Amino acid sequence: MIKNAKILERFEREQISTERLGYARKLLIFDALWDEYRRLNRNRIDNPLDGIASRIRIARILNSAKGSRPR
Repeated sequence: MIKNAKILERFEREQISTERLGYARKLLIFDALWDEYRRLNRNRIDNPLDGIASRIRIARILNSAKGSRPR
């Protein structure tokens, strides 16, 4: 668990500024991240409109109820 975000941010900035990666290494990292993404079954490239009807319905319901919530 990260307890001090500022220390982590400073560490990340230092790593980025000192670490120089070549094209091949960046491509390997990208491939690994893409494989992980696909393993998590978050790939919607096959049909990007899959489930759009239910999302539109939910958005309409939420947008219609926007004015009715107390502030």
